[in-house]
Amino acid sequence: MKKTLIASAIAAISFSGVAAAQSDPSLSASELAARMDSMPQVYGNIQYALVHSDIKDGPDSFEHRDNGSTLGVKHDHELAPGITGFFKVELEGIDADDKASSSGLDSLDEAYIGVKGDSFGQLWIGSDDSTYERAVDGIAQYYEAADLSIGPDYTTGEGDLVQYMSPSFGGLSLWAAVEVNGSGDSQNTTGDNEYPYQLAAVYTAGMFELAAAMDSNDNSAFGNENTYGLRGAVNLDALTLSAEFHTRDEAYDLFGVQGIYTMGANRFALSYELAEQDGGDDLKQDTITVQALHNLSDNMYVYVEGYLGGGDDVYGGIDAVDPTFENPAGEPAVAPYSDESSVAAVGAVYYF
Repeated sequence: MKKTLIASAIAAISFSGVAAAQSDPSLSASELAARMDSMPQVYGNIQYALVHSDIKDGPDSFEHRDNGSTLGVKHDHELAPGITGFFKVELEGIDADDKASSSGLDSLDEAYIGVKGDSFGQLWIGSDDSTYERAVDGIAQYYEAADLSIGPDYTTGEGDLVQYMSPSFGGLSLWAAVEVNGSGDSQNTTGDNEYPYQLAAVYTAGMFELAAAMDSNDNSAFGNENTYGLRGAVNLDALTLSAEFHTRDEAYDLFGVQGIYTMGANRFALSYELAEQDGGDDLKQDTITVQALHNLSDNMYVYVEGYLGGGDDVYGGIDAVDPTFENPAGEPAVAPYSDESSVAAVGAVYYF
């Protein structure tokens, strides 16, 4: 979609309420409010971050970046008593830190349509966060910069998805997703129809939550061994404690714990992640992450994050910040060369 069309659509939505009031001055306040409630909601955010990264005995870098600014439109309406239809489109790629390098809203984050009801749950189709991510991938998805977050390995995509969430049965909800990757789709590399899928069960009882999920990884270039994940959390008013475990045969095991403490407008988080690679090398990697976040208002917050990662020479190599860097032995860095890395980030987010 061209940027001019996007801008025109957002402008039309934004000023339609004013136009309605001007075209029909006889509208009462309640009628105008009802008409406004029936219109799509425009929302968005601008995210900036200053990030310093350092690899021990290797390169370091500093950048001011757009940390994921988006602009979106969503809407829902009643199809029948107890049944709601909904849609959402969220665009990104603004690159709000530097207009010289920005091409505007040039990529898609989320886009889907669906129906939901208390009696049958929710069914939706399109591009969205996947079932596995929402159910059990909590720690890596929580942080703003997330540069050294390890996170689980699952390969079912976030596009071409058909997803379902059941209603709660005494606190238990069942979730499922399938990626329809047909032979004619551009991302299909095998020529065969592919249907990678994810399943999850989420149970909530008072202050406790327990979730289990799996990903079939059927479209992975690294084998299709399933990924399995467990996540448990307890909410003690101002303090939330959680733990998660992910495993994929012949790939890795990942364990993580996190604590989040809220005090008024402030929120503090601390987490630890440990991953151990399967196979001959058995490489280990861990990351400690801390965050302090302050809500300036209902629409703006600032934060500071720090990351310290270590383990078995897992940092650097050809994917390093500076792939031409030469290690202390004087040889080009074509393999991992450091066992420690750190990141410091400070950022601000304005959202509406």
